[in-house]
Amino acid sequence: MGIEGIQDKYVNPYTDFGFKLLFGTAMNKELLISFLNALLFKEEVIKDVTYLNAEHLGTQEYDRRAVFDVYCENEKGEKFLVEMQRGEQQFFKDRSVFYSTFPIREQAKRGEWDYELKAVYVVGILNFSFDNSDEEYFHHEVKLVDLYTHKVFYDKLTFVYLEMPKFNKTEDELESMFDKWLFVLRNLASLLERPRALQNRVFDRLFETAEIAKFTKTELSEYWDSLKNFRDWYSVISTAEKKGREEGEKKKAIEVARYLKSSATSIELIIGATGLSKEEIEIL
Repeated sequence: MGIEGIQDKYVNPYTDFGFKLLFGTAMNKELLISFLNALLFKEEVIKDVTYLNAEHLGTQEYDRRAVFDVYCENEKGEKFLVEMQRGEQQFFKDRSVFYSTFPIREQAKRGEWDYELKAVYVVGILNFSFDNSDEEYFHHEVKLVDLYTHKVFYDKLTFVYLEMPKFNKTEDELESMFDKWLFVLRNLASLLERPRALQNRVFDRLFETAEIAKFTKTELSEYWDSLKNFRDWYSVISTAEKKGREEGEKKKAIEVARYLKSSATSIELIIGATGLSKEEIEIL
């Protein structure tokens, strides 16, 4: 497999191959550690991580199978689930809660046990927006909260969602490591050269790993297949969204045409106002 069809310089982190290359391999765990520290703690709290089996089977035959993109624990035994979600799912919040039960239940001990648990963090990097009420609010950190006191009731279960389409900072606006990591995730595949703002050791590692020209033939073949799947998926989603918009616009035009027709408006004016044909208007 050659590089025909692949003109980008750096891997696309929204592909399965790209995301797991950067964050899901032991040789690149310093990238995952840096990202988690920037996202969750704003300082170097996590010193090391151990990758765990990312595929779990339920304790009963009828339990559903769960697969995580990245599943690891730090030196304190705290668990981290990290997922790249390319498109909106109807019950993606339910899915996150369901997934969080696996690292909770697996902490159960045989014999006497006082139910003490290690913290669990579920991180969703979303290639879509689920909250359109605020275009600036893209970093959601969710915990169990007492609605009366407005204080955190339980601090060992945290859900973090990043609505990536809302992150629009330019290179000159990057201040924190959190900003820099989100900029990389959002823009890596379209970069032609390394930004000046990303000149430190951890990003040395990232850009070296992400450079497509350094892939082996096997890696290149796997990436090409992953990229093709991503592009096919994106094309299907884009087509569905376009069709939905067109159907919505057509429905609105018909409603306007009906109103204008009931008001004895001329066919010519209705055509100009709605874009509908004479035949479509006459049958309303």
